[in-house]
Amino acid sequence: MTSNDITPVILCGGSGTRLWPVSRKGFPKQFIDLIGDGSLFQQSSTRLSGDGFADPLIVTNSDFRFIATQQLHDAGLTPGKVLIEPQARNTAPALLAAALVMAQDDDQALMLAAPSDHYITQADVFCASVMRGKAAALNGQIVTFGIKPDKPETGYGYLELGANEVNGALPLKRFVEKPQRADAERMLADGGYLWNAGIFMYTARTMIDAFAAHAPDMLAQVREAIEQAQPDLGFLRLAPEPWGKCADISVDFAIMEKVSNLSVIAHEGDWSDMGGWNAVHAHAEKDADGVALQGRSHAVECKDTLLRSESGAVQLVGLGLENIVAVAMPDAVLVADRSRTSTLGDVVKQMRAAGVPQADTFPKDHRPWGFFETLILSDSFQVKRIVVNPGAALSLQSHEHRSEHWIVVVGTAKVTVGPTQDDLTVQMVKANESIYIPLHAIHRMENPGDTPMELIEVQTGSYLGEDDIVRYDDIYARGQGAKG
Repeated sequence: MTSNDITPVILCGGSGTRLWPVSRKGFPKQFIDLIGDGSLFQQSSTRLSGDGFADPLIVTNSDFRFIATQQLHDAGLTPGKVLIEPQARNTAPALLAAALVMAQDDDQALMLAAPSDHYITQADVFCASVMRGKAAALNGQIVTFGIKPDKPETGYGYLELGANEVNGALPLKRFVEKPQRADAERMLADGGYLWNAGIFMYTARTMIDAFAAHAPDMLAQVREAIEQAQPDLGFLRLAPEPWGKCADISVDFAIMEKVSNLSVIAHEGDWSDMGGWNAVHAHAEKDADGVALQGRSHAVECKDTLLRSESGAVQLVGLGLENIVAVAMPDAVLVADRSRTSTLGDVVKQMRAAGVPQADTFPKDHRPWGFFETLILSDSFQVKRIVVNPGAALSLQSHEHRSEHWIVVVGTAKVTVGPTQDDLTVQMVKANESIYIPLHAIHRMENPGDTPMELIEVQTGSYLGEDDIVRYDDIYARGQGAKG
C-alpha cells in the first residue's frame, strides 16, 4: 500500500427486498450469485482491488460478518478492517465511522465509498473513472461518480452538472430526486445530467470536516461509538449505546446535498444497481425472444420473460408467458408481471406483517462454520442437512428439549460428547456412520478435513427452536442463545 492508494469502503448491510424471494433479510442480494461471476459483493470487492487500491474496509452487521469475510476469502481477498454496526443506521453514520477509523492512522487517507450490490462488467473502465477523480479528492473535493444515462429512467436520482472542469472533475450544480417521466426525458435530451450512482471518493479528513460543519451531533455520537468499540475476533464492534443515538439518514441527505466542495466524474461504462428483477433480466443472457433462463428452467413459446430456479430439485417450466418473472425457491415461488416487480418491497412488508416466515428467512441458514438447511419440520421432529467448512467447529453446547442423531454422508466428523464438561470423549465419525447425542449431553461437531463435511441431523423433542442452546465454548465468541 502506498500513501495514495485508495481504500474501498464497502457497505454490505442492506436487505434487497425487491429481489425477493432470492434476496431476503437473512441473506440479502449482495451475497447471492445473482448474475456474473460470484456474488455482487465479491464482484464489487474484486473490482476495487489490485494496483492503486488498499485492502477494503467493510461495514456490515453482526449477522453478516462471517459471510462477508468468507466470501472475501473465497475471492482471494483480505479485508483491511471490518466494522460491525450494532444496528442499521443508513449510510451517513456508516461512512463517518469508516472515515474516523481511517483517520486514526492517516487523516489524508483516500477513501472510495461503494455499495456492495452494484453490477459493473467493465471493471477496467470503472477503475479508470475512479483514478480520474483522485486529483480532485486529494485537493479537498468530495467526488461523486455519475452514470451517463441511456434512457429516461425514473427509478434513479440525477446529478445536474455545473461548468468549468477543475482537476479533471466537473462541479455539481444540484441533486435531483427521482423524476417523473417527462422530467427524465427532458434531462436525457439536455445532456447535462447523470444518474446518481451513490459512489463517493474523498479523504478521511474531508469527510470528517463535512460532518463537523453539517452534522456535528452525529460526529460526536459516532466518535463515541468508536472510542467505546470492542475488538471481536478481528472485527471492530461499534458501541451500541452512542450508535443507537445516531439519526437513521443517508449520507446524501445528511452531507452531500449541503456541501459546496462536491465534484462529479462521469462514468460512461456499464452500470446497474441491481434494484429489481427487471435489472436482472436486462443484464442476463437472453435468446432472440428476450427469454432469460437461470438454473433448472425451461421455456416454451415465451417472450421477454425471466425464469429462475434456485433448487436443483425444482424444474421450472414456463409455457406461453410474456413479460413475466418467475422465480422458484425450495420454500417460495414468485410469479409476477415484470411491470409490477418494483412493488415487491411492499409485498414483503405485507408478508412480514402477516407473520409469513418466508418474508425474511430461508430454509438454508448460514453460520460462521458453514450452513444448515431444514429438510423436514414437524411438531416433534426435524431433519436438517448440515455442511461444516474445512477446519470449522460448532460451539460446545447442550440442549434442554431435544436429542440429536447425526449421520455423516460426506467427509469425517470429529465429535466431542459427554454428560459433563469433565467427562467428554472424542471420536471420529466417518461417512456412512452415525452417532446419537442424548438430551442434555454436552457436545461439539468439528470438521478436521480440508473439504466440506456434510451430515444429516435428526432432532426429536418437545421444542426444536434454534434458541434451545446452552453454550460452553465457542471459537466465534457468540453468547448464550445465539444460533448455531
